[in-house]
Amino acid sequence: MPAAAVASPLLLSLSSSSSLFLSSSSTSFFPPSSAAVAPHAAVRTKAAVSVLRALRAEAATLPVLSFTGEKVGEVTLDLKSAPPSTARAVVHRAIITDRQNARRGTASTLTRGEVRGGGRKPYQQKKTGKARRGSQRTPLRPGGGVVFGPKPRDWSIKINRKEKRLAISTAIVSAAKDAFVVEEFEEAFASGPKTRDFVAALQRWGLDPKQKAMFFATDFDDNVRLSGRNIGSLKMLTPRTLNLYDILDARKLFFTPAAVDYLNSRYGASVSDDYYTDDEDDGEEELVEQEAEEGTTADAAPDATEEGEADSSS
Repeated sequence: MPAAAVASPLLLSLSSSSSLFLSSSSTSFFPPSSAAVAPHAAVRTKAAVSVLRALRAEAATLPVLSFTGEKVGEVTLDLKSAPPSTARAVVHRAIITDRQNARRGTASTLTRGEVRGGGRKPYQQKKTGKARRGSQRTPLRPGGGVVFGPKPRDWSIKINRKEKRLAISTAIVSAAKDAFVVEEFEEAFASGPKTRDFVAALQRWGLDPKQKAMFFATDFDDNVRLSGRNIGSLKMLTPRTLNLYDILDARKLFFTPAAVDYLNSRYGASVSDDYYTDDEDDGEEELVEQEAEEGTTADAAPDATEEGEADSSS
């Protein structure tokens, strides 16, 4: 499915006033779909303002619930968000990039020159009363080649790292009305994983097990992970798997206290826009560089061996 076809319904649901993700009573950073658009001439006269320079911080207070469902406190989620004039475009670009980069691009078809067979002319050119035909593998015949069919290609597109972070933080802040925090509850599953207890906990927290939800934590205990993985409507994410699509697709979001601290430290208002070490992206880049160095070393070793043999023979 094309990435645009998946992203458009999600973004349309965000801009609608009846959406649970962004209701009229919540603080929304996406402009309504019926907002008046400035004339083209007036837009051109304004100086272009960078999205990253127009950032603003929006603090949201999230309730903290215990494993039994009682409110035990509050925490502050203070993240950067894009201005209303560019928030929709930033999120749309980020989700299109994520969905398109997920395409493997391995679809392949055979042309008439690649299909096996068809080397002999089926019948003579004239005196048959039928249309002339030079091969049985013509695209007009069953089993023939495919005209303009797909071939393996690279669908990946680039997005700036800061822009991607901004899209994630903007989406989280916009969903703050439907988000809450739960205390650590690994002890409740110390005896072993049990999906029934996890579903009961969701209901105590005011969640419908049939409604899509996202649970974000810095790390999951094995019993907790096994207890929640069989719930099809629940996405359990860590900093390595946090993505924009699951944030937008969920109707409810809940975090652990450690996850809130992580979000504030990574996407918070106090975080500098300057480049800094990225656990997820930089780790992958370092792995690629390490593999490239190992490949260079492996290529240099046979060359050194050949030179040594040449010297000894001479």
